[in-house]
Amino acid sequence: MTCCLPPPAFVEAVAGPIQHGPSDDELRLASRDIGEGLRQTDLSVPSIHCGGCIRSIEKALGALDDVVSARVNLSTKRVAIRWRADATPPPIVKTLTDLGYPSNLFETLDAQQDRTLPALIRALAVAAFVSMNIMMLSGSVWAGADPATRDILHWICAGLALPALLYSGRPFYSSAWNAVRHGRTNMDVPITIGVALAFALSFYDTVHSGEQVYFDAVVSLIFFLLIGRTLDHMMRERARTAVKGLVKLAPRGALVLAEDGSREYLPLREITPGMTILLAAGERVPVDALVLEGMSDLDRSLINGEALPVAAAPGMVLEAGTLNLTGPLTISAQAAEQDSTLAQMVRLMEAAESGRNRYRRIADRAAELYSPVVHLAALAAFVGWMALNGDVHNAVTVAIAVLIITCPCALGLAVPMVQVVAARRLFDAGIMLKDGSALERLAEIDTIVFDKTGTLTHGAPQVLDLDGVSPDVLGQAAALASYSRHPYSQAIARAGAAQATGIAFATVSEHPGLGVEGTLDGAVYRLGRAAWALDDAKGSSGTVLSRNGSLLAPFAFSDTLRPGARRAVAALQERHLDLEIVSGDREAPVAAIANALGIARHASAILPGGKTDRIAALAAQGHKTLMVGDGLNDAPALAAAHVSMAPSSAADVGRSAADFVFLHDDLSAIPLALAVARDAGWLVKQNLALSVLYNLIALPIAVAGLVNPFMAAIAMSASSLVVVLNALRLGWGGYASLRRPLRRVRTPAVTT
Repeated sequence: MTCCLPPPAFVEAVAGPIQHGPSDDELRLASRDIGEGLRQTDLSVPSIHCGGCIRSIEKALGALDDVVSARVNLSTKRVAIRWRADATPPPIVKTLTDLGYPSNLFETLDAQQDRTLPALIRALAVAAFVSMNIMMLSGSVWAGADPATRDILHWICAGLALPALLYSGRPFYSSAWNAVRHGRTNMDVPITIGVALAFALSFYDTVHSGEQVYFDAVVSLIFFLLIGRTLDHMMRERARTAVKGLVKLAPRGALVLAEDGSREYLPLREITPGMTILLAAGERVPVDALVLEGMSDLDRSLINGEALPVAAAPGMVLEAGTLNLTGPLTISAQAAEQDSTLAQMVRLMEAAESGRNRYRRIADRAAELYSPVVHLAALAAFVGWMALNGDVHNAVTVAIAVLIITCPCALGLAVPMVQVVAARRLFDAGIMLKDGSALERLAEIDTIVFDKTGTLTHGAPQVLDLDGVSPDVLGQAAALASYSRHPYSQAIARAGAAQATGIAFATVSEHPGLGVEGTLDGAVYRLGRAAWALDDAKGSSGTVLSRNGSLLAPFAFSDTLRPGARRAVAALQERHLDLEIVSGDREAPVAAIANALGIARHASAILPGGKTDRIAALAAQGHKTLMVGDGLNDAPALAAAHVSMAPSSAADVGRSAADFVFLHDDLSAIPLALAVARDAGWLVKQNLALSVLYNLIALPIAVAGLVNPFMAAIAMSASSLVVVLNALRLGWGGYASLRRPLRRVRTPAVTT
């Protein structure tokens, strides 16, 4: 069977120059070293669809110099090419293109952009331009233009209003149609009806040389509504999904060792249980696996939130996403990609985020009651005036005035304006707000759940009690530690950086899971586990520095509370909030932190799923929880909580999952954000009350026929201005009391 494709020359003649895909440099960067002097490049070839394609591609690529093999996977439309690493990349892409198979790097991720905001801004710009010009032309009519000039100006205004009506009003029309199509209503339904009727009536009067038209009311209405819609969208879109960030943590594939000893780099989706994988230092475990050979240290912070390393040895089970720190490992896959621990965390976060997205904001709940009242009032006005005088034109004019004067502009601005001002107040205090609805949710909380490491504490080990270590010994330890990526080594290197100047070790080697060894002045120094570094380790444990097997200095490590932790906890307890710590760390350090801060409830050795279960249990009891965490393992719980907060030092996924991110180390950001949220909630309620009061006054006036649609638009604009000015009152009194320092106390250290 052969695959018939048009020759490349014909394709180029018809479709233009053929794009030849990635360059040689891109191919080299995207390729993987699979050992034995070979590199592997994976290309996506979407046009592969039959056996003839496979034979053509494999034969053409196999004939290239320095290409060892080429293999096509029809189901994934992937071509894996292995070529000699000491050569320049073969012309793989050009060969495929000449065959008529355009290609790209396999699984290239495309950045997703927010396309709604630019569309809203363009619509707002059109509405602003049209509104200003119509107002200017309307001024000439109001000044007493003669009938002929008035008619010309009315036609010009109609022409100007049309693009605003058709282009700028689309966000409201589509929303209104979607609501009506599904048998419900929202704020955009009366907006759409009011705009359409006002334009239709104005166009009718323009055709018949009427004295008054209301194109200015139409475009002003759209303009003010778009301001609120744009602000609201900006606040909503600042909340980014964290699932994509978690997915990016997974490696794209792994180096698989075949039964015949050959090596091949396979995409993650093609790894199946039982495959043998070669895991180099610095790589993440692709799927849940069992260690077959090798010794190393592992960073399991993705699983338990703790950056302190864990020794890996044959027989140990590794979770997907665990980072291999110090040595190569040979592991056996125990699960497929979709069944791995990392995939389970992704599913947890997706479920949590979908649950949070069901939260109904105050404005949405108000709109549910608001729209039917507006529709009934306009209908009643039309029916009443028809019964009173039978004048259809007058009845329609009054109904339009009712729709416009009761238009939810103030309601549409009430919430986003407060949120924008609150976001500014929080930003000034070093707190980033990512989701407007989070302010409403934060004001409702009654329980706070803290992670420990990296949240209540700094999360990085620090060397404890160096008074008994001489400067020379500390310098030697720091110089030797600088060769290692181990967290304890890095802590020693930081502590003795000044004393290590000028000290140079020879023949330094790192022993995975044990420590670092080096030679200095003919003596052998070891920094690491006592049982490995000392000839006689009786009575010694933990991390030590030795010379020729004799102890030079032991090292203990600690984690300290973040600044403001005591003050923040005290302020939150004064607000009668329930506090607890849920951590993946061991019981002793968790209990020590809880006792130091006066937090009664705490739980230790909790896995990511356990944290999410705790959040769900609290929700089932009727509690609304604020989750404060920083680690990758906290991301599902951050997404599942009623509202969440993370420090700027948190992992990318943790920051993405959180609603608030505080930029400073000080934990006083938590009570400060809570104070701003509650004040913002109070102002939102005030704005909603002002909107209701305005409608109670304006509605009878409009129903009585005392205002025309233009006067209704002016009144509507005035009500919008009132809620904007009220929103600006947020934070006028300041929140300095929440940042007032307590008397200086010694920050407790927890030995790790």
